[in-house]
Amino acid sequence: MDAVTEDRLLDGRIRLKQPVRGYRAGLDAALLAAACDARPGQRVLDAGCGPGAALLAAAARRPQARFTGLEREADALALARENIALNGMADRVEAVRGDVAQRFAVTGLPPFDAAIANPPFFDDPSALRGPAPEKAAAWMADEGLMAWAEFLLKAVREGGTITAIHRADRLGDLLAHLAPKAGSFQIRGVHPFADAPAKRVLVRAVKTGKAPLRLLPPLVLHDRGGAKHRPEVEAILRGEADLPWS
Repeated sequence: MDAVTEDRLLDGRIRLKQPVRGYRAGLDAALLAAACDARPGQRVLDAGCGPGAALLAAAARRPQARFTGLEREADALALARENIALNGMADRVEAVRGDVAQRFAVTGLPPFDAAIANPPFFDDPSALRGPAPEKAAAWMADEGLMAWAEFLLKAVREGGTITAIHRADRLGDLLAHLAPKAGSFQIRGVHPFADAPAKRVLVRAVKTGKAPLRLLPPLVLHDRGGAKHRPEVEAILRGEADLPWS
């Protein structure tokens, strides 16, 4: 395993060991965790959990829910398990080996009440200059976004929720892949500035849901010429606020 750093999330509440090189946790993982609205007693799957940034942050925010991280890369899985122990969460958080490219049934896990995911942003190698080899698994979905959607749909029970963060320009694809078996979509755009287009979207879907699609007020990250993040975003990053869906 390459060298790792130990970083802090949620204003120091979470300790996270992650590789010095390769994909490192950032804003996307923090927003995904803040958007997880699992209720007490529910079971939540984090598909492609990596070292566990979103997994552990969501578990810290929802202390009465149980979480399972699924990861195919051996080094990332080992770090996720180490981070779970490091944060004293082994009684209700676990990380298991698994691959989204395979059927959910292969995991041997029963369907979950909720699933969260930050799928790789690209599935066409011609769409971008190839990422560094150590980042390839996080950035390039060999199996494609459709496989992620199909896996997540199988991973949750009827009435279960799927929450994902992805590129704004892939919103149409994500909705189309989920729509055959999910509905009650809620969408929140994430904009760098109030006058700039969204670069990310947070999407929540309900398996077999029938409610009309809802487009929620956007999350704006920065004011031009202002501090690094707007106060409401800083509150989310510190774990003082969630990203509610209702």
